[in-house]
Amino acid sequence: MTIQPNRRELLQTSAFTVVPRHVLGGGGYVAPSDKITLACIGCGTQALNEISGLLTNPDIRIVSVCDPNRFASGYRDWSPDGLLNSIRRLLKKPSWFAGADATIPGGREATKDIVDTYYGNDAAAGCTSYADFREMLAKEKDVAAVKIMTPDHLHGVACLAAMKHGKHIMLHKPIANRLLEGKAVIDGVRRTGVATHFLPWNSGNGMPQVMEWINQGAIGTLRAIHNWTNRPVWPQYTSLPAERPPVPRGFDWDLWLGPEAERPYHPDFTHMVFRGWYDFGAGTMADMGHYSLWSVFNALELSGPTVIEPMLSHHCALRDNAAYRIRNDFSFPTASMVRFKFPAKGQRGAVDLVWYDGGMKPATPEALDLEPKELPIEGMMFTGEKGFILAGFRVESPRLFAAGKAPTPVAPPARRQRAAREVNPGLQHWITAARGGAASPGSFLNAWPITETVNLWGVALRTGRRLLYDAANLRITNVPEANQYLARRYRPGWEPEAV
Repeated sequence: MTIQPNRRELLQTSAFTVVPRHVLGGGGYVAPSDKITLACIGCGTQALNEISGLLTNPDIRIVSVCDPNRFASGYRDWSPDGLLNSIRRLLKKPSWFAGADATIPGGREATKDIVDTYYGNDAAAGCTSYADFREMLAKEKDVAAVKIMTPDHLHGVACLAAMKHGKHIMLHKPIANRLLEGKAVIDGVRRTGVATHFLPWNSGNGMPQVMEWINQGAIGTLRAIHNWTNRPVWPQYTSLPAERPPVPRGFDWDLWLGPEAERPYHPDFTHMVFRGWYDFGAGTMADMGHYSLWSVFNALELSGPTVIEPMLSHHCALRDNAAYRIRNDFSFPTASMVRFKFPAKGQRGAVDLVWYDGGMKPATPEALDLEPKELPIEGMMFTGEKGFILAGFRVESPRLFAAGKAPTPVAPPARRQRAAREVNPGLQHWITAARGGAASPGSFLNAWPITETVNLWGVALRTGRRLLYDAANLRITNVPEANQYLARRYRPGWEPEAV
């Protein structure tokens, strides 16, 4: 009888041996010549949309996957068959199918099959799969790193659990959907020294040009930054689900809830639409503002807003033929405009940041009256007393409109052919950091100011109140009851010290 070696035995004897950090001076270190053994926590549609970049990367080996949902059932996506077809192309298998009741793939079994199929005969002992990331982290000793692609409410606890086991981390936005949990994660990175990369990091787009104009005084003193999005592009529910459908076969609802309070299962809480709920998501600013504002926060050194002022939509209903306003403490509004006041820092004076969603936009400046166009559905604008700078949503192609001067022409978009199997720059930064090199510029350690702001945005919307914030003590000073939303009420067993 031939005995097949397990993955640990293979790794101990192969060219891809992972040398434990305790041998070299710390836990979780991956030698520069080795593949980084990676576990994927979260196997929904977004995770599968991004799995190609991991499987095709020669420096990474996916060895385990984890998700509370076993089967590919109940998933939603932006296209009914786009994800399925992209996986078929990746695997070069036109007939590949995830099974279950739909054409939208997802779940840990489908993800395991994608990994094993892609690696083929080179799969060694195969990819393992788990429902609970805590069990996976305890058992999979050979895993050096994790990529976390869960709903927002699980980001923080999954990061904290991974750090306890010395695992390097890649994470989608947000770091956490509660301010104090986000702070605990960032403090944990500082304490443990694991290599981290926050996936919405970007290198700045047109922000260097914007800063050049601002520093030259081209628009006078910078007064405000306006950033608007066409999000939400998912339902923002105006009532809690009343139906009680059965939990789908193979779906561990209790694990999916994780640290959040128990409640009956409903599909409108899960998968793609989770981000519209205060408990499970973090709303439009967390979804897109991390991308658009990362370079803005860094360049202008924005942190610790002193005032957060929300303006938001509401919904009304009828009861006994009388109208009343729905008290909504469960889901984000359909549309909002929230103003943050940031204090002066260094040579920069105090400045406002205004976030718009749900179709809201700033007023069109008079200088654009000569251009027969409206503001685009998404964009960025920097305003001063002498002019303004208009740019794309992520500060692409900025244009200067200064008093008494012709506007700068629109810069043509840079055209660049991406080389075959070219590594995403952020991913390459993280690989370097995980191998003991320089920290990624997308390290969690650089993400506190935007994490703080995004979570305060959610608190302001949830209370509907103008908030005064003491950044030094992480407290809201004028609405004491708002402080309850800075933290999470953990279910027993899901506290940060317990995961």
